[in-house]
This record gives sequence, C-alpha cells and structure tokens, in this order.
Amino acid sequence: MTAPSIALFVVFFLLLATTTPIAVALGLSSFLYFLYYTTIPLTQIPDTLFNSLNTFTLMAIPFFVFAANIMTHGGISRRLTEAANAAVGRFPGGLALTAVISCMFFAAISGSSPATVVAVGTLLIPAMIKANYGRNFSTGIVATSGSLGILIPPSIPLIVYGIATEQSIGDLFLAGIIPGLLAGFLLLGLVILISKRRGLRGQELPMSGRERVRAFRDAILGILLPIFILGGIYGGFFTPTEAAAMAVLYSLVVSLFVYREINLRDLVQITINSAKTSAMIMFIIANAILFSFVLTSERIPDAITNLLIGLDLEKWSFLLVINLFLLVVGCFMETSSAILILAPILFPVATQLGVNPIHLGIIMVLNLEIGMITPPLGLNLFVASGMSGLTVIQVARAALPSALVLLFALFLVTYIPDIALSLIGGSGEAPPTGQIP
Repeated sequence: MTAPSIALFVVFFLLLATTTPIAVALGLSSFLYFLYYTTIPLTQIPDTLFNSLNTFTLMAIPFFVFAANIMTHGGISRRLTEAANAAVGRFPGGLALTAVISCMFFAAISGSSPATVVAVGTLLIPAMIKANYGRNFSTGIVATSGSLGILIPPSIPLIVYGIATEQSIGDLFLAGIIPGLLAGFLLLGLVILISKRRGLRGQELPMSGRERVRAFRDAILGILLPIFILGGIYGGFFTPTEAAAMAVLYSLVVSLFVYREINLRDLVQITINSAKTSAMIMFIIANAILFSFVLTSERIPDAITNLLIGLDLEKWSFLLVINLFLLVVGCFMETSSAILILAPILFPVATQLGVNPIHLGIIMVLNLEIGMITPPLGLNLFVASGMSGLTVIQVARAALPSALVLLFALFLVTYIPDIALSLIGGSGEAPPTGQIP
C-alpha cells in the first residue's frame, strides 16, 4: 500500500476509535486525503457528495423510511402483531413466537431493522416480561428478529448493494425472500425449543374469539403490501423506486382512510421524523461513496483483487474468508457504509471465482444483519436496550443464542446458492464477463 493509502486508513480508524460518527469519519478522512495527497480542487468534494445522491434509485430509501413510519403510527404494525398473536399465541412460548412472526411481517413492509424492533418491541417486550418470559430472553429475541428487516424485501441495504454493483434491485429483492424466511423459521424453532425447556406456556394477549377473527381481517391490508410491491415490480407496472412511492401511497390510504389512526396533523410530525432518518442515512451513503472514490483513486480494490486471486483460493474457501471478514466488519461499521466500501472490492474477485453477484449480495447483507446484534456498533442492541432497560452488553448476551441461529442460516445460504437464487432462476456461478444477470 502507498503512503496516502496508509494515512487514509490510519485517520479513518483513529476517528472511529474516538467514537466519531461513521459518516463524519468517512468524510473527514476523505477530505484530508484530497487536501494533502492530491491536486484535485476541494470543490470536487461537494460535487462528489451531491452527485453520489443524485440517482433515481436512491430515492427509494426515503420513500421506504416514510412508509415504515406511517405504518408504525398508523396502526398497521399493531394489527400485524395482533394477527400473529391470534395465530400462535396459544402455543408454548406463544408471545415469543408472536414477536418473531410480527418482525417477519413488519420487515417485509418496512425495509428497516431498527424500525422493526421499535414497532414490535414496544408492544411485545413489556408483554413478555409481564408473562414471566424474562427480560433478557424477551429483549434478545426481538432484537435478533428485528434484524430480518434488512434482508426480507423491501430492503434498504439490498438497494444500496444494487447501486454499488449495478445489479438488478428487483432480482435482489426476490433473492432475499427465501433466505429471510429461512432465518425467520430457524428463529421460530429456537423459540419453541427454549420455551419447552423452560416450561413457558402459551399466553396470548387478551383476545376474544370475535377479536381474533377481526385481527386476521384487519391485518390483511398490511400483509398484502409486500405482495403489492413485489407484484408491481415483477409485473412490470413500476420500478423499485416507484414501488417505494407506491408503498407510501398505500400506507397513507390505509392509515388515514381505513384505520383512521392518524390525521393530517400527525402526518406533519411523521414526515419530519422520516426526513431526519432519511437525511442521516443519505449523509452516511454520500460520505461512503466519497470514501469509495478515494479507494478507487488509490487503486486499492485492484490491489486487493490481485492479492486474493494470487492466494489461489477455491470458491468455498473464498466464501469462508469473506464471511469471517464481514462478520468482523459488521461489528464496527454501519451496514450501508460497509456495503458501499466493500462491495466494489469484493465484487470483481467474487465474479472471477465464479460467485453469482446476486448471491454475493445476499451473503453480504446476511453477514451485516448479524452485525446489527453484535457490539460495539450493533444498532438493534441500542434500540432494544432503550426499550427494555438492559445495558447494551446484556442485550448482546441475550441475543447470542439467536445470533448463532443466524450464523447457521448464513452457512446454509453461503454454500447452498439455490436458497437465494431459485426464485430468480439463477445459479451459484457468476455470468460470463460483461453480462449482468
């Protein structure tokens, strides 16, 4: 590595060590590189930041964030939880099963992991604690299940990966369905096993027979949303970005005129909160793209590609190496930043070794999904900690058994590519050079 490259990474990691926000660390280290090691005018920095966000595809992110907030406040998430409780609440560990299924449903309509934890945990963490499930178990299972929000489509990290590698976002969405469901069902199995061992009885939230029927009926509109989104994309009616806008429209109609749990005054605050969240995500993405621009200028992706190819790794050993690497990265980096920085580096090596680009995207997101529940940067840990009163370390320990289940799901998805690729008719092999699947 050259002296500028070394200086870039030293500054970046020093900033992270001082708890500097990831976006600021990325941007500041890139700025110092421009200032001291290039003759490029500094006006290039705001131009790069602006142009990195000036893409039609990225518009999907604020739309999905807005839709998730509307659903959280408009009663959709609560109705999904009630329907899940009506279905499985009577079984051993019923409330924990309800939490996992609710997270799977909400993940499929929000695309956001922290939003899923908040929407489901607000109701079910206190209910499980009251039903003697234990504060640790209750918090850990919600924190882990909420991480499914970044894999089950629509998924913001999958959108980011598609932009970084120029892959079809529609195909990525479709490829995320079975791995996301697999992880969810494995978590359900873990809950049943632990519940039987602890003697946890089914204890559903209070619900009469009539209320149970109404719960299923009211939840239909929420359940139909992911079908509406994916059906519209693959039916050729709209692009993924337009699908995100349609998700907002759908959520508004349902929340304002069907459930009537929000009004126009509430919508103002929901819009402001969504704008703040979207601005934070976009600021991270812009600075990550600027950092990627610096890496490319230093030809670091090419150097790493040549290094890995020179190791003469087999495909299976390469996948093992990147899984171990990404699991460590997920502990320290925000998901979108990690994808934008690492995807352009890993992509050429993976394709040369025969890894399907869509399969690589699912592997990356599933690894970083586990990073959502691993310290020190696991965002779900902080969200769940604030909701339960446990420390971040206590939540991490509580989430350890379910994190191991996600690791098993990662192993299956990594070495059985058809789990991710069967719905798009692909294979585990990369397409010939110059073709995009």
